This record gives sequence, structure tokens and C-alpha cells, in this order.
Amino acid sequence: MNSQGMVYLVGAGPGDAGLLTLRGAELLARADVVVYDALVNPDLLRHAPKGAEIIYGGKRAKDHALPQSELNQLLIAKARSGKTVVRLKGGDPYVFGRGGEEAEELADARVPFEVVPGVSSFVAVPSYAGIPLTHREFCSRITLITGHENPAKENSTIDWAQVARTPGTKVIMMGTDRIGPISRTLVANGMDPATPVAMVRWGTTGRQESISGTLANIEQVAQQEEIGPPTVTVIGEVVNLREKLNWFERRPLFGQRIVLTRAREQASHLAQRLQELGAEVLEVPTIKIEAPTRREDVVDALLELNSYDWLVFTSPNGVSNFFQYFFRQFHDMRDLGGARVAAVGPATANKLKELHLQVDLMPDEALAANIAEAFSEFESIDNLKICLLRAEVANPDLPKALEALGAIVDDIACYRTVPETEDPSGAAAKLTEAGADWITFTSGSTVEHFHTRFDLPALLKKHPGIKLASIGPETTKSLSALGLTPKIEAVVHSIDGLISALLQEGK
Repeated sequence: MNSQGMVYLVGAGPGDAGLLTLRGAELLARADVVVYDALVNPDLLRHAPKGAEIIYGGKRAKDHALPQSELNQLLIAKARSGKTVVRLKGGDPYVFGRGGEEAEELADARVPFEVVPGVSSFVAVPSYAGIPLTHREFCSRITLITGHENPAKENSTIDWAQVARTPGTKVIMMGTDRIGPISRTLVANGMDPATPVAMVRWGTTGRQESISGTLANIEQVAQQEEIGPPTVTVIGEVVNLREKLNWFERRPLFGQRIVLTRAREQASHLAQRLQELGAEVLEVPTIKIEAPTRREDVVDALLELNSYDWLVFTSPNGVSNFFQYFFRQFHDMRDLGGARVAAVGPATANKLKELHLQVDLMPDEALAANIAEAFSEFESIDNLKICLLRAEVANPDLPKALEALGAIVDDIACYRTVPETEDPSGAAAKLTEAGADWITFTSGSTVEHFHTRFDLPALLKKHPGIKLASIGPETTKSLSALGLTPKIEAVVHSIDGLISALLQEGK
């Protein structure tokens, strides 16, 4: 590390977290300090180390968390203290982002810096709205304009007459509140009032909202649709291609706000799948996975592995946490012994298969009676020794059902779920304030912890449009205990099954 640290001005992209560059993600992963703007997707902060200092330096038109001069001095001070500082800026640092000013201040202070370009919203947002900025049949020139400046003021820094005369597509950034004066000025300088116009708000995100009109009526359309900032406005004939090329807003879950309640480490696959289907995803994990209270029970089970006839896993968490302990003590999978392996549900089975373990029995249903029935159909378990590896607080029905068949059951807790109360992305606050379309639950513990944090019946009363989605009967049972009925329950009790149920409901 340099003795005086380093500042990286990193473009965070336009909103879709997937558009962050590889270089940006690499630098975030080793940052000591992250200073981020208002339009930066908070999900990107998960790339930063857990111990990194996260500072909100966001600026909107009338809301500056830090004045620019203070922010510049903050970057300098952190770097001089030997820190690796990532200045995370929406879009590209040098496109209407004051990145140039910040770079100048760093240069004057002799603080080393690097600029990492980002995907600018002026390119990405029209693409996500189905509008190519250039097209051989329409235009081969782009004019990029800031909309912050009132076109009617004297001595404007923008030559609006020249803009109007210049052929090709015009892209206006940050011009939401001035779209009326801008349109009238362009028409007054010779542009056809019938020129197509599109305005896209919150582009590239699940909240994307698009409107279309012409220079003659876009102000009225924007007022009628109550379009507010931030927007990107596109003016030109290419807007007419939107109806044909609008891929993003036609995805099956577009416009749906879906809340995930899984532990943060587990939610990424589900979040990615839902986002690819067009949903706006709020990750509000209500549980996190920690070591069991009595780790010695796991140690004892490891010492007795050769005595078990069956190892039974009821969740992917059970698999991950058990084998963390296993590989601390053993270095060879053959030390697992000769026990057969049972997995409840396909997700658990897949987790075992990742370890190249053959699953001998896989009951699809998580209900104790169904698991016991699957065992009895497979073989008699009378006097067989079963090691049940699962959460610390779990339904007692399963060991009782297996013991009723004559099995000798060791119920071993290899992890426990505890409440998650942090809200680094602001998703919990957004849910409380604005509600959602769906809240998904993937276990009884997610229901219980979510209810403890939010009072689920009260939240549904405040936002009656929220629907509940359950991954399976055990999870539904926890909802029923609160007097609630999920709108959907997955037929196949897995993440893929839950997604299929959401898609089916959306048809």
C-alpha cells in the first residue's frame, strides 16, 4: 500500500448492479473506505469488505449529504491516512458527475488516483428502454446535453439553436423538470413538433418507468404520468423503434417488487434469477446463520460417524455447516464412513451432489410424516442409527416419526438461525414505507424472524396489496400460525419451484 493511500474514482454504472465493471468490483473488494453517491445501487456495497468504512456522500438537486468541497477534503484526508479509497459515482465519473473536479482536487493535493470508467446512463438507459441511439436508417450522430440549465436564461452555455439544427439523436440527462422549456426551445429553433420523445425514469432497474410522446406534448404526458427525476430523455426518430425493441419491460416479472427474506449469503441466487425475470428485488434478510450453541454435539457426532447407518440432511444450510466442521477434523471424504445419505428436497440433494456424494434417499416433502414414509418404503429402519443434521431450533415431529419406526435418532444441531437486524441497502425501510407486491418465505424461521421484526399482519394491513409466497408446507404452517394464508405455495419445494409459482401466478 502507498504510504499516503490511493483514491479510485469508480463509475458504478446506471443502476443495474450487473453493469459494474470487473475492475470496479475488484477495487471495491479491497477498499478501506467507500464513498458513494445517491444514484449508486446500494447492492454494490456488498462487494466491499465487511470492515470497510462506508460513507454516504450522495448529492441530489436539493439534497447534499456532503458539500462538494467537504467531500473533496474527505477523499484527500482518507488517502493521506494510508487508506485505499473507492469513490463510487453513478454512471461514469466524467459524464456529468463532477468526477473531473474531484480528480483536479486530488491532483492539486498530490494524492495518487485512478479513474475507472463506468457504463453511463445515457447509453444504458435508452438500451433498456428499447431505443438504439444510432441506427443506419435513422441517424449516425448523438448530441449529449445536460438538462440542469434553463434554456430560457440569457447567456446559456448551450447553443440551443445549434442543437436544434444538428441532425441525429439528442439525449438529455437530468432534465426532468425542464422538459417543457427544452421542448419549446427546440421547436422555436426549427425542430418539428412531431419529433418523437421518450423519457425513462430509474432506467436499468426494476423500477424503470418509460413514457413516450412528441416535442409538442411530452410536457403534458410527463405531468399526467407524474414522471419525476432521475430521467434520461431521448429525442429523435429512433424512439419509434421502442415498441419493437423494448426487451426489458416485457420480461415476465417486470414491475413486480419482490422481497427476499433468506439469509444474505443464500439470497444471491434467488435475487439474480428474479432480477433476470424483470423483478425489482428487495433483500430484507431476517435471519443469519451462526454456529450452534453446543458445538460439542457436532464434534461428538463426527467422532461417531462410523456408527451411523444414515446421515439425514434437511436443508442446504445443514450440508454446508456440517461439512465445514467435518473438513476441520478430516481431510478425506472417505472418513465419512459407510452411512447412507438422505436429503430432504432437491436443493439439499444438489448441495450434497456438489460434494460428489451419492444421495440414497430424497423425500420431496419436508413434512415429518412424508419423510418417515419414504424411509419405511426404502427399508426397515428398526434399530438403525440415524444422525439428523439440521438447525438448532427445528420441528420435533421428524425425530419422533423416525423413532416411531424403531430408529435410534441423534438430533444434531449444526447451525442456528438468529435475527438479522442490519439494513445496509435501505431495503427494509423501503418495504416499510412503500410496500411490495410479494414477500417470499423459504423456511419457518424466516417467517418467525420476519414477524418479530416487522409484525407481518400489521404490515399487510398497512400495505394490503402485498401477497405472500411460501416455498412449502412447513413454511406455510408458520404463516398459518399467524392467521395468514400464502397466495401461492410452491409445488416443488425449492427455489426453482418458488420462482415457477411466481411466474405461473403472473400469467
